[in-house]
Amino acid sequence: MRAALLGRLVAVRPGERTALFWSFAYFFSLLSGYYLLRPVREEMGIRGGVENLPWAFTATFASMLVAVPLFSWLVARVPRARAIPIVYRFFLVHLLVFWILLRSGAGHGLVARAFFVWVSVYNLFVVSVFWAYMADVWESSQAKRLFGFVAAGGSAGALLGPLLAAGLVRPLGVPALLLVSAGLLEVAARCAGRLGRWARQARPGDAGAGAALGGGPFAGVAEVLRSRYLAALAAQMLLFTASGTILYFQQARLVSSLLHDSAARTRLFAGIDLAVNLASLLTQSLLTGTVLTRLGLGFALAIHPVLAASGLLAIAAWPSLALVTGVQALRRAVHYGLERPAREALYTVVPREEKYKAKSFIDTVVYRGGDALSAWTWTGISALGPGLAGAALAATPLAVAWLLVARYLHRRHAALETTPG
Repeated sequence: MRAALLGRLVAVRPGERTALFWSFAYFFSLLSGYYLLRPVREEMGIRGGVENLPWAFTATFASMLVAVPLFSWLVARVPRARAIPIVYRFFLVHLLVFWILLRSGAGHGLVARAFFVWVSVYNLFVVSVFWAYMADVWESSQAKRLFGFVAAGGSAGALLGPLLAAGLVRPLGVPALLLVSAGLLEVAARCAGRLGRWARQARPGDAGAGAALGGGPFAGVAEVLRSRYLAALAAQMLLFTASGTILYFQQARLVSSLLHDSAARTRLFAGIDLAVNLASLLTQSLLTGTVLTRLGLGFALAIHPVLAASGLLAIAAWPSLALVTGVQALRRAVHYGLERPAREALYTVVPREEKYKAKSFIDTVVYRGGDALSAWTWTGISALGPGLAGAALAATPLAVAWLLVARYLHRRHAALETTPG
């Protein structure tokens, strides 16, 4: 009965169900734990002052410059089945340290700013590692059929996380949420281990699956510089985050000026997260697999930049908090529901070392570098006083360039599918 129900939701084939279950549970646990922390992070960012957010983004970017070479060094020497649980338990220890600091009340302002930066690093890094693992375990044809359902596991977890936060914060307090998040992170690490065992049994002839990758800690940077395909993936990431960060700052500024109560702001952010994640879950469960297999990666990759350009033009014409929040929520829903699974499928055609090292560099350093660059660019633009409409209009060409890069990636992926390398 369960197999029949699963077959109605996703085009899963015999021999794939066990791995699909562990992939779903892995992402579910990972994002449940993160979304317990996200509303608190957003509130801490505003509490620390919107004018200080560029510094927070810069600190996050600097942290990524340290974290990514360390990760590359780890996977160069430790097989993936051991390296991934090590990464997650490394972050788990940090959660326990923050729990101790928040419980003690030591250095409240400094801890709050450190927590904002840490969560920003944690989120991107653990999710990047997850999708690198998925691109390694699943082949390109499987990714088109199954990645929507795998992503739905994350959206289901992202729905549970805010509900857990809302239900537990009053009786247990904020510090206890970190312990719950740490428990969910341990579940994710164990799911990764089970998935690794399945992969070794399913593909006994893949000798590289159980071996370390080798190479140096900065190999990911070199790979991006050598490959047009990887450079285009980096450009796609940069344009995605740059166009979104400008709206993020506008939203933060408007929320800060219109809502003066900390609890009200936290409830607003939690409500947005719930709406986005529900829309993403429905899309991933019912539409993503069909779109990727029938309409193709090109459509799924193009819809987000088209929506971004349309939304920015709409904000330029009718600037308001409601429209900014609505466009941001819709962008995030389309990103998680369609564009993210399609983008992750692009990595299934590259060699294993690029899946871990180059992808990690793109998903973290390039992403947060785009955040930091956009933050300071926005600070400079703000000094000129263009207002919300002017900022939205200035960001529109970024979405158009993003669409052109998406078209190139679709064509190049199709070529690499038939002629790998």
